[in-house]
Amino acid sequence: MSKKKTNRTYIGGQALMEGVMMRGKRAMASAVRDPQGAIQVESEYLTPPEKRKKATRMPFIRGVVNFVHSLTDGTRVLMRSMDVAVEDDDEQTKAEQWLKEKHKIDVSGIMQKIAVFFAVVLAVGLFVIAPKLLAELVFDSNVRSLECLWYNLMAGGIRLFLFLAYVILIALLPDMKRVYMCHGAEHKTITCFEQGKPLTVENVRGCSRVHDRCGTTFLFIVVVVSILVGCLVNTGLVYALPIGLNKKIFMAISLASSILILPIIAGISYEILRLLAKTDSVFFLPFKAPGLLLQRLTTREPEDGMIECAITAFETVVKMEADQTIPERVFVTPGKMSALLSNTKKRFRDNNIEEDEAEWIFALTLKMKKDSVAKKEKILRVAEAREIIRIADERLTGRPLWYIFGDTNFCGYTLKVDERVLIPRPETEEMVMMVVGAAEEGNSILDLCTGSGAIAIATLKELEKYNREVKITAVDISEGALEVAKQNARLNNAFDIKFIQSDLFEKVRGKFDIIVSNPPYIPTATIDTLQREVRDHEPRLALDGGEDGLDFYRRIAQEAPKHLTRGGMLIMEVGEGEAKNVVSLFKNCSYSIIVKDFNGIDRYVKIVM
Repeated sequence: MSKKKTNRTYIGGQALMEGVMMRGKRAMASAVRDPQGAIQVESEYLTPPEKRKKATRMPFIRGVVNFVHSLTDGTRVLMRSMDVAVEDDDEQTKAEQWLKEKHKIDVSGIMQKIAVFFAVVLAVGLFVIAPKLLAELVFDSNVRSLECLWYNLMAGGIRLFLFLAYVILIALLPDMKRVYMCHGAEHKTITCFEQGKPLTVENVRGCSRVHDRCGTTFLFIVVVVSILVGCLVNTGLVYALPIGLNKKIFMAISLASSILILPIIAGISYEILRLLAKTDSVFFLPFKAPGLLLQRLTTREPEDGMIECAITAFETVVKMEADQTIPERVFVTPGKMSALLSNTKKRFRDNNIEEDEAEWIFALTLKMKKDSVAKKEKILRVAEAREIIRIADERLTGRPLWYIFGDTNFCGYTLKVDERVLIPRPETEEMVMMVVGAAEEGNSILDLCTGSGAIAIATLKELEKYNREVKITAVDISEGALEVAKQNARLNNAFDIKFIQSDLFEKVRGKFDIIVSNPPYIPTATIDTLQREVRDHEPRLALDGGEDGLDFYRRIAQEAPKHLTRGGMLIMEVGEGEAKNVVSLFKNCSYSIIVKDFNGIDRYVKIVM
């Protein structure tokens, strides 16, 4: 028996292939050791009890609900653990690929569901139908006498014998021996936590491998309760149905009723298990003892690596329940690209990230065209799956995708980006085209607040296509941003751009035919309401436009006329709803134009001096 509990926990677990699953109220995590020796973790959030329907939380009903969840989730995570623990180099057959691509039929998924179905049928046949049929060979179930009682007791005894024989026989299988060892690691870890000890391999190893809330104890209680409830139900049928009813018909009704009362049995058994698990009183020890003794068969002393898996799974659940911003994780396994893509999209969707970004991750990692990602099927190697999952996990922390990859595409040119610069937006590409359309041979162009150098570089490269030579100067106050911009200029062979570190016009000399700028224009108070990708990762210096978002435009309106040639043009990108206010700042211009972007928003202001 374990020592007295100092920490109560509702976290329970399940043994897997070479690993352990732990499940709390709000999160579930599986930790499995792969053939390379690494511990892989898969985790997900669960619907918390308070958000479930009230009826599913009522006594007895909750037992049925939890039993169904344990059965379905347990089977799913066990199969997932096999994907990790067992090396499988088999690729899809052409027929499987054709069914998947043409008819959206996942053969392996169907086979898994069929396997689960037959497992349930086998369990019902072995533990429900077989005991009744065998008992019927000795006693008559359809008689109003003591023989009916003996029939039910014998059927129950056979059921108990078959259950114990099943537990003992499967323990002889080599793979099941290791699963039982993982079962021991699960119990020891939970017991260690409940005793208030730090979760270390040494501490866990010294704890008991039996536990009050074990599924083995639950199944034993189910068998006992089924014997008692079965006696009542079958006896009731004998007295409720007409005397002399055809024996085969009676047996069919009896079997059907035995199956129909399984939820009732599960509900009663769950409440008994809860009651026994809540007390350490010796008075209840006789009721606990059979289940605890049976656990000596279904658990084995684990290896240190199994204990490490159990600790990892347990601590992951604890962290996720305390902080639900922690992203879910998936196992890294060789397998179908479509399956991992579907899973990644779901993870992004659940975290309010565009599913489109999942396709970009696959396209860029696998060097594929993005529009073919959802159409093409292939078997991913472990290294490929691992890299995709690594990127997806980092994206789920809120870090923008293009910072993760380290570059982005702007007007067809590859630009390096990191947290020192804003990620260029598609709207800004339209402004580049305006500058290209307005620029003439020999013009001098100034790019204020150049950031990554996107506008200056794209403008120069596009004008080269038309053989128009221009002089471009790019300015930014940030030394870090200029380092990125210069790197991008070298990357794109845009060597003729002059870079100056300056606070707008402070260190700029001379006049220009065109001044283009995408300055900071987000009102200060609005920044904290932006998406976390922008708020927490993109440089605030490049976002904050002052109290009303117009601080930089006021300075540009005051200083730009001194740096524009006669008839020179100023082209600026502005925030939504700011265009008219920006135009009003330029009192002495020849004319001004407000231009909409591709979304129909007033996005650009042209000022001609």
